Amino acid sequence: MGVKLEVFRMMLYLSFPVTMFWISNQPEYFEEYIVKRKRAALPPEKIKSLIHKYCKRLQAVIGIKGGNTRY
Repeated sequence: MGVKLEVFRMMLYLSFPVTMFWISNQPEYFEEYIVKRKRAALPPEKIKSLIHKYCKRLQAVIGIKGGNTRY
């Protein structure tokens, strides 16, 4: 009885993390849950405006006048 219980516990300890890793790395899961949430939190327009603001601040700190403003 003791050995069978230990084997069951070891199988459970090993199978749970492996199963969760396998499920979370499925492309459908990743696209549906991770990418959609990321796009909802930071839409592409907002990302571009943040990059533009960062470039302007960096140019001001470094002392570059004009420069590449295509961002």
